[in-house]
Amino acid sequence: MNEKVKILGRDGSQWFEPAVMDGGTSERLRGDPITGDRYWSKEFMQAEWDGMWTRIWHIGGREADLEEPGDFVVHNIGHESVLMVRQKDSSIRAFYNVCPHRGNRLVWEEAGGMDRFSCAYHGWEVGIDGVVGYVPDEENFAAESPCGKVALVELRCDTWGGFIWYNMDSEAKPLNEFLQPIPDHFKNRELDKMKRLVWRKVTVDCNWKFASDNFNESYHVRIVHPGMGSYVVEDYSGHTFEMYANGHNRALELGHPCGKYIENNELWDNTLRFWDLDPADFEGNPAGARLALQKQKRKLGPQRGYEYMNKLEDDELTDFYHYTIFPNVTITGTPNDGAIHVFRTEPHPNDPEKCTFEYWGLYPRNTQKDLYPTVSGERRWEEAEQETLTYGVDEVGDFIDEDLSVAVNQQKGLRSRGYRDAILSEQEARVRRFHEVLNDYIAGRR
Repeated sequence: MNEKVKILGRDGSQWFEPAVMDGGTSERLRGDPITGDRYWSKEFMQAEWDGMWTRIWHIGGREADLEEPGDFVVHNIGHESVLMVRQKDSSIRAFYNVCPHRGNRLVWEEAGGMDRFSCAYHGWEVGIDGVVGYVPDEENFAAESPCGKVALVELRCDTWGGFIWYNMDSEAKPLNEFLQPIPDHFKNRELDKMKRLVWRKVTVDCNWKFASDNFNESYHVRIVHPGMGSYVVEDYSGHTFEMYANGHNRALELGHPCGKYIENNELWDNTLRFWDLDPADFEGNPAGARLALQKQKRKLGPQRGYEYMNKLEDDELTDFYHYTIFPNVTITGTPNDGAIHVFRTEPHPNDPEKCTFEYWGLYPRNTQKDLYPTVSGERRWEEAEQETLTYGVDEVGDFIDEDLSVAVNQQKGLRSRGYRDAILSEQEARVRRFHEVLNDYIAGRR
C-alpha cells in the first residue's frame, strides 16, 4: 500500500499515486462530477478520441486468428482502421489500414490470409511487411518509383493473453506495463492456450461508458441480477475492491452464496454434488462448503480432465476475479470450467448515444472432453466465429441482457435536467475513479 507510482503528464506535470488504492472508499478521490453530458455530448466524444482513445492499448484480435504468414485481422474503432498481419518471422505487425497513394481503405475484409494486399482503387500492391511492392505505370512518377520506398504507417503492436494489442501513441507505456498488475494476477490461467468458444457482438443505444460504470460496482447486482447471488456472496461486505494507479480496477467475490440464497439453492447444491460433496453436510455453512470445494477440486479436478487446476491457487478454484481494464475491457476469471469472460464496449463512430458491446467466452481445454458447456450450450474445442446480434431480439446471455436493458433506459435519464451528478455509495468509488482517470487523459495529464 505504501508503494508509489509516478504519473507523468504530457504537459510535463507529474504526481504520485499509491500502486494499489482501496477501491471501497472515496478517500483518495478528487470528487470529479459525473455529469450527463459526458454520455451524449459530441464535443465530449471528440475530446475522448483526441485525449484517450488514441493513447491507450486496444485489443485488435486473437493470436489464434493469425496462424500463417499473411494471415490478418482488421479492427475498426471510430473512423480509424488497423490492419494486423502475421509476418514470415512469426511476429505480428500492425498498420493503419489505408493505402498511402490516395487514402483509400486498403483491406475491407475483417480477417483472412493474403501474400499481398491490393488497393481496389488504383491497384497498388502492398506486401505483408507494409512495403509497397507494385504500382501500375511505375515509370510515370516524376520523382522516383514508390516501390520499395513507400510503406504503410506502422503502429506499436504486442500480445498478451492470446490477444493482439495495438497502440496509436508512439510514446505510450509498453503493453505489459500498461496492463499491470493484471498479467501477474492471471499468470496461473494461461490465457494464451485458451480458445474463444463464444464471440458475440451487438449494437446498443447507449454510450460506451455504461459498461465501465456498471462493471466497476456490484451495488446493482441484487436488483438487476437477482439470480447471481445463488453462487457468489452478493453483499459488498463480502467483496474486496481495489484501484490501481494506471486506471484499472479489481473486485474479488467469494464463491459461495449467502443470506436468502443459502437454502434451497439448486445451482449451489448441484455444484457440490458434482464434486462429490453432500449439500446436507454444509447446511447453514456455505463458507465451509467453499473450503471443502477447493479441496475436492484440488483432489478430483486433474483426473476429470481439468489439468489446469494444478496451476491455480486455492481461491482461484472457487472465487471470481473481476477486473476492469481502462478504459473499456472487462475480464473475469471464474471457477466454472476455468472460464474467462471478456467484455468490451467501443464507441460508435459518430453517435455518442450508441456503442458496440462484445462478449468473448474463453475456455481452457479439458483433456477428457471435446465439448464444453457455455452460455449457449455445448461448443466444440474450436475458435468461434463472430455472432452479430440484434439488441432486443437476440439473447446475448443471461445477466448481460439484464445489464443492457438497464443501460438503454439509463441513457435516456442522463439527458434529463433533473440529473446533475452521481450520488455514489462508498462501494461505488471505482465508478468515480474511472471518470477521474478519463478526465486526466483528456486533460493531457496521462
